[in-house]
Amino acid sequence: MADAAPIGVFDSGVGGLSVLHEIRARLPGESLIYFADCGHVPYGEKTPEYIRTRCRIIAQFLLARGAKSLVLACNTATAAAAADLREQYPQVPIVAMEPAVKPAAEATRSGVVGVLATTGTLKSARFAALLDRFAGDVRVITQPCPGLVERIEAGDLSGPQTRQLLRGYVEPLLAEGCDTLILGCTHYPFLRPLLRELIPQDISLIDTGAAVARQLERLLRSRDLLGEGPVKKNEFWTTGAVETFERVMPVLWGSAETVSLFPG
Repeated sequence: MADAAPIGVFDSGVGGLSVLHEIRARLPGESLIYFADCGHVPYGEKTPEYIRTRCRIIAQFLLARGAKSLVLACNTATAAAAADLREQYPQVPIVAMEPAVKPAAEATRSGVVGVLATTGTLKSARFAALLDRFAGDVRVITQPCPGLVERIEAGDLSGPQTRQLLRGYVEPLLAEGCDTLILGCTHYPFLRPLLRELIPQDISLIDTGAAVARQLERLLRSRDLLGEGPVKKNEFWTTGAVETFERVMPVLWGSAETVSLFPG
């Protein structure tokens, strides 16, 4: 039997739309609820305790709206709150993000991998464990990127300020010999076109959105929770300014959408 209940996807802001694109492409028969916690963005500079509190509130809301599974479309939220949510909701399939250290380590030719991520992700024990497990003999250079999330939240994917910020974060990594860059925040895939202008063409860019969609499909299939049929509805919520979210939707999602306000 097909399961018509929606999938709940959330992020600190609009960056998780990059993951939502991958989920929609892989699972066109599913209804999706996307929650952007724009009133509390960015998560990268906040404490793990603060982030866990936000994630509990959002998860409770999405499950109350009937979500059959949850996707933490945020590396920082994953590091701070994935284990907590899985403990609270053991019956709910939960898919989380993590920087793509393993595929990057396998892809590098120079043996030097750069990571663009938020401060919260880079400081997390989860990220340290990834390095211990998968980096091996590979040299991993991390680069926190304060300010980038805010530029993407504003829909500025190629303006002078975004370009200057991104160039300043990428150039030190290239100078160290990185031939592979991990996009360690779900906001950053939206900067791929700009990155391609700033880096040599033989530099690999790696993110985990497609892998998350595949894992979600596997989990739903294993529990007989997959939907089927034509494309189902999308629902969008935010804790920030509705007008701002709706303004960037055509840029980041590809179409105009109605966004509802969650007063939390």
